[in-house]
Amino acid sequence: MTDFSRLEILFLSIGRFFSMLIVAVIVAMIVLMLLRLLLNYADLNPFSAPVLFVRRWSDPFINPVRRGLLSFGFPQNAAPLVTILIAILLGYFAISIFGDLIETLVNVSISARRGRPVALIGSLLYGALGIYATLIFIRIIFSWGQVSHSNRIMRFLVNATEPLLGPLRRIIPPLGFMDISPIVAFILIWLFQRAIAGTLLLF
Repeated sequence: MTDFSRLEILFLSIGRFFSMLIVAVIVAMIVLMLLRLLLNYADLNPFSAPVLFVRRWSDPFINPVRRGLLSFGFPQNAAPLVTILIAILLGYFAISIFGDLIETLVNVSISARRGRPVALIGSLLYGALGIYATLIFIRIIFSWGQVSHSNRIMRFLVNATEPLLGPLRRIIPPLGFMDISPIVAFILIWLFQRAIAGTLLLF
């Protein structure tokens, strides 16, 4: 079992706290969406205080999902359930990115404490590649959800991932309507991570 320093224990504690916070937000979103569904089917007075309260808090999340469903030809009444799925997916992405960051910080701290500069560099590179792969994955999901490039998060994802995906897209032709450049990017990142684990992290 690894003997963690106080700093490393602090990093791990922050990671656990953040994960618990994200899960709490997801649970709150699920409760809010289920309340919205119940109120929709309960046929209550639309101007009553409970209905207005739930709509005020749920509309900012449901309205964009409803517009997306309409563009795909799906019924609008599925918006609360789709919002729940999106909240879980985004929560997973957030936990994954932050988990990669925490793991990188812990490994860097361990390498520095043990006087292993090569492993320290390897830990930084390994963690950066993991975070980059997660950003590519998030961009794929956002693209499937037809998130506009005018969206601030989508702009960041495109600017961050296009330096790798752009050249791959020019080299590798799409299979029909399917762009396989992200798959190739994942394979390349995985190979580099394996190479780092088999070289730099050993020293």
